[in-house]
Amino acid sequence: MRPALRQTRRLLNDRPALQTSIPAFLCPTLYRSPVAHAPRRIQDLPSSRRFSTYCPLSQEAVTATTRDFAATPDLSESTQSPNRIRRPLPRACPGCGAPTQIYDKKEAGFYRLTRNAVAQYLEYDPEAKASQKEDDVYTKALKQMDPSVLEEIGLEPNVLQEGREIDAGAPKTPVCDRCHDITNHRKGVPIYHPSVEAIQQTIAESPHRRNHIYHVIDAADFPMSLIPTLQSSLRIPKLRTKNRRAKHKGWVANDRIAEVSFIITRSDLLARKKEDVDALMPYVQNVLRDALGRTNRDARLGNVRLVSAKRGWWTKVVKEEIWERGGAGWMVGKVNVGKSNLFEVVFPKGRGADYKDVRKIRSAAEREAMLAAAHSIEELASVQKQLAEEDAEIERQNQNPDGKEREHQHKPPTAPEDEQIDEEDADLDPDALLPPAQPFTLYPVLPVASSLPGTTASPIRIPFGRNRGELIDMPGLARTAPGLETFVQRPAQDDLVMKNRITASRHVLKPGQSLILGGGLIRITPVTSDLIFIIHPFVPIDPHVTRTDKASALQEQVSDRHVESILAPDAGPKMRSAGRFKLRWDVTKKLAGPLTSPVAAKMRPENLPFRVFGTDILVEGVGWVEVSAQVRRPSGWKAPGMVKKDPNAARAAKVAAQKKEAEELRLKREAKMRGEVWVKPREEAEDVEDVIEFPEVEVFSPLGKFVGQRMPMCASVVLGPKLISSRERSARPRRSMKSVKAQRKPAEK
Repeated sequence: MRPALRQTRRLLNDRPALQTSIPAFLCPTLYRSPVAHAPRRIQDLPSSRRFSTYCPLSQEAVTATTRDFAATPDLSESTQSPNRIRRPLPRACPGCGAPTQIYDKKEAGFYRLTRNAVAQYLEYDPEAKASQKEDDVYTKALKQMDPSVLEEIGLEPNVLQEGREIDAGAPKTPVCDRCHDITNHRKGVPIYHPSVEAIQQTIAESPHRRNHIYHVIDAADFPMSLIPTLQSSLRIPKLRTKNRRAKHKGWVANDRIAEVSFIITRSDLLARKKEDVDALMPYVQNVLRDALGRTNRDARLGNVRLVSAKRGWWTKVVKEEIWERGGAGWMVGKVNVGKSNLFEVVFPKGRGADYKDVRKIRSAAEREAMLAAAHSIEELASVQKQLAEEDAEIERQNQNPDGKEREHQHKPPTAPEDEQIDEEDADLDPDALLPPAQPFTLYPVLPVASSLPGTTASPIRIPFGRNRGELIDMPGLARTAPGLETFVQRPAQDDLVMKNRITASRHVLKPGQSLILGGGLIRITPVTSDLIFIIHPFVPIDPHVTRTDKASALQEQVSDRHVESILAPDAGPKMRSAGRFKLRWDVTKKLAGPLTSPVAAKMRPENLPFRVFGTDILVEGVGWVEVSAQVRRPSGWKAPGMVKKDPNAARAAKVAAQKKEAEELRLKREAKMRGEVWVKPREEAEDVEDVIEFPEVEVFSPLGKFVGQRMPMCASVVLGPKLISSRERSARPRRSMKSVKAQRKPAEK
């Protein structure tokens, strides 16, 4: 054992770093007094050069110029020595994407070096951790020794059983002070919102050939958060139409492929179950076609997803699509639509460590099935070519079982045209709009998600799958400027965001009454004075029904009534009319109650003596208000289902149509003989229902903005509990015992 002790002493003498890292209680006999060695210093930057986040990695920003540190108030008070700094700060904040800086506290990307997370990140030394691993090997060897030998060298066996500090590995990349305050203290300042042109120029700098744009839309105010001009602004192909020959993708500049998918986030706000939300897909597609404009009225819209990051609805499907596509995935949308929350859920974390580019090994039965499924010579040739490529790739993998092929020989199967991104070439031009990508890690620090509009300051590029692709979180585009939150008191600004699904209560507006939301933030006043309006507000702010003159005074902040209001002190004089909105959609079948219910009367809406019209009034970023009104049929109306049909009605209609066609042909010939052009006269509407006046409401809001309209979703009825008719019930429901117990109470006394 003596030679081993001498060898250990020699090791300690040769490696002072190992000596200082071994605790004294491990081996008192071998331990010597530590020798003072000067810690490593990182080369300082020239004092005249300002810090830049896009400088090479060899330029360490945190030790840049002692004069700059002294000029910063936080750094002058720091007790941290520059000698303890062993690695630089990240180029950009992983939470908001802002370039790293140590000068201005109020700007995004500022790092305070005295913060614990930042200090631990800067002081982490991988070499010291490697020496600690060697100490663990030495301790393990001592544990396996004979206790008598340990007593001989003066080391008690019970000392080795004491616990040591557990090393959690390298610390995570810290976020800037602004992201830290947003996450922990819910305070922060929004940043400047980019324009659509800036987004287009940023995407144009993509190093990938295949780019997929995820247009993120909020379900709370759908489709107000839609960008109708996104296709033309980004110069990408038009949406695929219903024509079976329409192409699903197109070519853009530099032969790069660009596709668009519509992701409607927070869909759990629409219904309680995933099946109920999926049933709304036809309605969502129709509303989306209307919002996209006349050019996209025939769009197929098979690329729409109703996603919920909170419930996990369709997130796994979107994650697999991102992984299979590879290339660049761009999260584009307006502020506060849930891009960062969606990014965290759909990013393929923990994938790519054991990734090998090997195609699926097909069995003989699968090969025969693929060959037998070919119906033409061209299909057979393509299948044979695909199988030959798979065999060649498997052969290459067998020749290199370790998988240590070069990157340019080893490309993903789903996106073979993607260019490999080299970390050393990530030092782009400082004037470039697209910052360098972050280093690849299995579990990166994801963007910060908050209700603050404008949390993301710059594009955040996070690669996945060892350069298989990357997901990019873009800054949100501005909504209506200034935002609605500027007219609300600061403590109540968080109440404008709908966080949970709302079960709206029913409010009745009689003639002369109005509905106000938030104590006067939004006012809905009926214009048609002889009707009764039914309103269901799906908003997180409190509704209140009152007389119209009182509601106007409350909104203008000149009333002395004690009604809880969230308006800012000077918001009253800024109230304007946002316009008049007609209830032009017939919702009789859904809102007529048991008359048209499939489990009750089952009457047809055209046979009822009244009609129900409705619409949804949208409040930007807040929610929607369902408005409906019942209108009587005009006088002289008769139900078509109640009139006895003539058995010869079809023959008479056919004869009348033939006579009318012959008369038009005669008039056309006579006009041609006279040298004139015959114009078919406009037919007058025979049905009086076509000239009916729709009910109207007028909406008042700050500056007359933040309000929109859409086709009614009838959420008050459609999204309620499913009704089952008595004949379809398997058993008679149990009688409620609540009334029986109430009757027994007086008798028991």
